[in-house]
Amino acid sequence: MSLPSNLHPDEASPPWLNKGDNSWQLTAATLVGLQSVPGLVILYGSIVKKKWAVNSAFMALYAFAAVLICWVGWGYRMSFGDKFIPFLGMPNVSLDAQYLIDRAFLGYLPNATMIYFQFVFAAITLILIAGALLGRMNFLAWMLFVPLWVTFSYTITAYSIWCPGGWLAKRGLIDYSGGYVIHLSSGVAGFTAAYWVGPRTTRDRERFPPNNILLMLAGAGLLWMGWTGFNGGDPYTVSTDASLAVLNTHVCTATSLLTWLILDYIFFGKPSVVGATQGMITGLVCITPAAGVVQGWAAILMGMMSGSIPWYTMMVLHKKVWFLKQVDDTMAVFHTHAVAGSLGGILTGVFAVPKFNRLFYMVTDWQHYIGLFYGFHDGRSTAGFRQLGVQLLGILFVVFVHATMTSIICLLISLVVPLRLSEEELQTGDDAIHGEEAYALWGDGERYKSKHNSVYEENARPPSTKGDDDCFKTFWGNLLSRPR
Repeated sequence: MSLPSNLHPDEASPPWLNKGDNSWQLTAATLVGLQSVPGLVILYGSIVKKKWAVNSAFMALYAFAAVLICWVGWGYRMSFGDKFIPFLGMPNVSLDAQYLIDRAFLGYLPNATMIYFQFVFAAITLILIAGALLGRMNFLAWMLFVPLWVTFSYTITAYSIWCPGGWLAKRGLIDYSGGYVIHLSSGVAGFTAAYWVGPRTTRDRERFPPNNILLMLAGAGLLWMGWTGFNGGDPYTVSTDASLAVLNTHVCTATSLLTWLILDYIFFGKPSVVGATQGMITGLVCITPAAGVVQGWAAILMGMMSGSIPWYTMMVLHKKVWFLKQVDDTMAVFHTHAVAGSLGGILTGVFAVPKFNRLFYMVTDWQHYIGLFYGFHDGRSTAGFRQLGVQLLGILFVVFVHATMTSIICLLISLVVPLRLSEEELQTGDDAIHGEEAYALWGDGERYKSKHNSVYEENARPPSTKGDDDCFKTFWGNLLSRPR
């Protein structure tokens, strides 16, 4: 039976390339990219006070661009390249034309597709860390933090857990799509960096209302829908397992959102929109390490736990534990990502289905990939306990690596530039830092001018000798005195 002409191998489509898989992988990567730009750019810019909208959104946008350059320069090969040390790959560039069109280490894809797909995961990790630092970090310090952290911290866990040669990968750790590499990592690193940077002003900590809840929901919606590519793209193939991962993702997320909403209603008497958004995020995070290896009923249970346990740690425990109260984590990434990511990793060790693990990992020796629940069911409780132990070991490793490396990076940066903004900048916000503001009210467009957004010289038009108020009065006086 002959193939259709469009499926015949040629120089641009070698025999190993699967066009369907490659198309989906590029689409999934773009969906994940949209979670960051514009998703988290919008979410961050709208969930903070008006005076921090530009700075918060720009921290996300800068990180997205900076990570890409580091990624193709050396980061990708450190995460997925040849072994350098047991937990890190050899640094090397990923820009050689022949290398980019060669087959990737997994899947029926070229390296160029795999580099792009893995880049958007690395980028969103840094952007999630930014959530803990909004409203007070020196932007120059952030510009230094991003390349240093992706180079010396992110690559370690990515190689150890996701690269086939990584030591935790060899032990059989199940992290379907980044519960450890992305979310636990960003939660721990964000909390640690927030400790070193210091808190927001007292006034901001006491009252920090969103400047635009509708835009916040738009950003949250992009984050939720983008997770279709986040979890659906990790089998690196268009498969039944990818479909399972997508459905489980949305089922868990919806359950988590509703659980958080009900708890807010019971204990605070009002259905909080911000709270529901947090519940959405914890559901997305919790299902991520398990998305394609658990059944639908397990996704429901995980959603109920991800909507309640992080809710408890954030709303109750945080106010009682002295150390937690000392760290100003603006977006509560410790609870929404570190706690929810750890919870998801542990529950993966409980609910992972052996058959689904075989579909995902495509290995014949898959005895290690069995959840504790199925270990009891199949009479293999030892293997189930071993899997749960590996999941816990992974949590300890990620916490140790990122708490240590983030502290070292922050301390090194503090030797060069202050980690925290000056008191004057903290009081003023965007206008003092960037010379720009998010929203222009009546007359603000005249007062807040940026010399970077016009092709005209500043003095191209003679300045008015009248003040803004005089111009305003003259305009309306002339208008009202006109004959009718």
